[in-house]
Amino acid sequence: MTPLIYAGAALAEIGGCFAFWAWLRMGKSAFWVLPGCVSLIAFAWLLTLVDTDEAGRAYAAYGGIYICAALLWLWGAEGVRPDRWDLAGACCCLLGTAIILLAPHRP
Repeated sequence: MTPLIYAGAALAEIGGCFAFWAWLRMGKSAFWVLPGCVSLIAFAWLLTLVDTDEAGRAYAAYGGIYICAALLWLWGAEGVRPDRWDLAGACCCLLGTAIILLAPHRP
């Protein structure tokens, strides 16, 4: 379930941040802020659903997922295909995410 939660959180965070980007950098209406705020609230709520007792560990592991989602956003929403360096960096981040989530941590 954790991968789905992280995927939803990444979509919510990127969508919320993009709403502010659209308003402040692209000249869109200030009404973009409302769905942006709702999306960012959904992002924060979703991260609380991750099965870990430590918030910092949930956030750290999420970072790798966010980076991959941001590259997908770059490609899908902005039409810029990630290059080999983007993909190599994303793989490194996913490895870090896996280590954080799957390692046998002390109680």
